[in-house]
Amino acid sequence: MERRSFIKNTGLLTIGAGIAGTTAFAAELPANKLPNWRGFNLLDFFSPKPSATGRKTTEDHFRWMRDWGFDFVRIPIAYPYYLAFDHNKQITPEEVYKIDEARVEEIEKLVAMAHRYNIHVSLNLHRAPGYCINAGFHEPYNLWKDEEALKAFCYHWSFWAKRFKHVSEKKISFDLLNEPAMREDMNDQHSRITAVPGQVYRKVAQAAATAIRTENPSRLIIADGNNVGTSVIPEIIDLDIAQSCRGYYPGKISHYKAPWANKDPENLPEPKWPGQVGNEYLGREMLEKHYQPWIDLVKKGVGVHCGECGCWNKTPHAVFLAWFGDVLDILQSNKIGFGLWEFSGDFGVLNSRRADVEYEDWYGQKLDRKLLTLLQRTH
Repeated sequence: MERRSFIKNTGLLTIGAGIAGTTAFAAELPANKLPNWRGFNLLDFFSPKPSATGRKTTEDHFRWMRDWGFDFVRIPIAYPYYLAFDHNKQITPEEVYKIDEARVEEIEKLVAMAHRYNIHVSLNLHRAPGYCINAGFHEPYNLWKDEEALKAFCYHWSFWAKRFKHVSEKKISFDLLNEPAMREDMNDQHSRITAVPGQVYRKVAQAAATAIRTENPSRLIIADGNNVGTSVIPEIIDLDIAQSCRGYYPGKISHYKAPWANKDPENLPEPKWPGQVGNEYLGREMLEKHYQPWIDLVKKGVGVHCGECGCWNKTPHAVFLAWFGDVLDILQSNKIGFGLWEFSGDFGVLNSRRADVEYEDWYGQKLDRKLLTLLQRTH
């Protein structure tokens, strides 16, 4: 669709801002409207630069996922990956609309590969026009403040809605935007972050959902929680949009020594679970309190899934497994599925490069068998 026709037809020129113990009570909860998907994030298209992508997902990977009992992958995409422009220069607002067909076909091939193994795909814009939780690519505008960014955001989702128009909602869903937050400087990784004002989030989510459902009324749509995926979004409960939480709380465990999440990563207290870490006691009770709003959201009839979870490889492995076992138990006791970040890589079940793990050789890959066993206990 030509850009001006798209804007006119979807009405974006005038759209306004209208737009106690967890486990013990799990049996009393209503069914989660979302399936209890369990699986992984795949980072094939995570980088804005196609030349910077790492190892690719293969048929073997999907076969292993299926054989290990998993049925879900989330594919976080940086929108510049599938655009035709000079990736060595800053993108212009006009170039945000220049789709590269060859790159789109790469994404379609990965989706089709997942479907051959009966794995549901959640297609996610990890970087969208005007927003990403990660810096490293200069955004030309701000999704939460600029109408041009919102128009481009909806254009991209309309595009994907058309590309997968004839694929069943049982096979693919759309996760609108990774970990929304209001960042003071969109291009500064460590600038101050706050929650997106509720009505602003509603405006953006409703506009994108309208763009998608204009092409495909039955498409399942998911919105990541506010404030970097951590908070329920009450302002969109009535919009027939599911919501996605995160399994990274507390960050003292999940992102220990991570340089993108800590200004001084080398001077942090040693993580323990359970135990005293710095001035805070970390234990299961804090997790139950943290996830209660998401459990309550399920009670209100909203589908909930944990789109990302896991732990970077600097946290001691025994601490990671003890903490993650509690996270998974709380989620699964309430029929909330999950997607581990990632399948293969520093957070993954394969090739995580931990210094304190005795890896099992798995067809040339380094398998963290203890983590895999923990994940499989949720089946």
